[in-house]
Amino acid sequence: MTIPVHRRQEARTEPMDAVYRESTAVAWTSEVPLAHVSVELGHLYLEDLRSTDLDRFFDRIAPWTDRARMAAIAGNTAGRPRVSTCLLLDDYSGTADSTAELRPGEAIPRLLDAAQRAGVPIDYLARESGLVEYRGGSLAELVEVALVADPPFGADGSRPPVTETGWLTNGQRSPVVGARQAMGGRAGWSPPIENARHLHSIFLDVELWSGPDGKRTWSCAYLAAVWQLARLGVLRRHGRDVLRPEVAEVADLAALPDDWSQVPAVLQAGLNPAPFCAYRTFSVLAGRFLPVENAVRTILSQVAVDPAALDQTVRRAAAERITLPLEIVDRMSYVLLGP
Repeated sequence: MTIPVHRRQEARTEPMDAVYRESTAVAWTSEVPLAHVSVELGHLYLEDLRSTDLDRFFDRIAPWTDRARMAAIAGNTAGRPRVSTCLLLDDYSGTADSTAELRPGEAIPRLLDAAQRAGVPIDYLARESGLVEYRGGSLAELVEVALVADPPFGADGSRPPVTETGWLTNGQRSPVVGARQAMGGRAGWSPPIENARHLHSIFLDVELWSGPDGKRTWSCAYLAAVWQLARLGVLRRHGRDVLRPEVAEVADLAALPDDWSQVPAVLQAGLNPAPFCAYRTFSVLAGRFLPVENAVRTILSQVAVDPAALDQTVRRAAAERITLPLEIVDRMSYVLLGP
């Protein structure tokens, strides 16, 4: 399989009068191209590329990506909705053997061909490690800075913040039985309580990373949350977009580098696809990812997304007569498939 090679356009320079301003005088946030819906065609570990029947894998996904369903998810679009497809390859949490024994030049063409046969071609192929180590800076670390914990009622600050512990919760944890309370006796057991619960609590305590600073191992749930933010086009660093799909410098995918780390973080595999980022995301995933995606929604409810980027998407959607929810988690939809 071959993919198109982009030609870079030379920048044009035009004479203009010099205008001097303080660098902080003008707030500027870049805009990114947006599709109506970004469809995730699954999340595969590298070892899955050897053990999975890829034809059956994509055949089961295909019925969920038909045009009528995408139009319904996109909202009241004028004309045919802009839909892009993507797939996330986990080259981060596997073993060293899983990355060494499977060459990108062998695995990627086979993956793209199987999707094509099922009628759900992949427009963008992403590597999970690319969310951790990206040439413009780690997206995982960028989102960490934006974490804003949701403290339960009556919190006294005795527990270290999420940025120190690496644990994020959606409510009040059970006290340690026998621990001495301030100005009181020893604590007895009491149940955990979810913030903003409806009648009964569904309490979650999510590990975002393990290991010391500088040697962190980010959790699957946390990187999946970063992945959702990237697809929704709301990540910015100093006002600039942070993740741009790349076309391989080689036209023949079989000639991709042997090292997965040399493959672009997001590889554009389709010819003139709709934009990678979108107003909404739709993910077709194996049922085993249900706990992960539940944790993703908990994490994203406590991320302070760049307000300018958030406003841009709402404004641009309104210009297309699409009502877009203000909350990020309300822009995400799922289908979970059984075994």
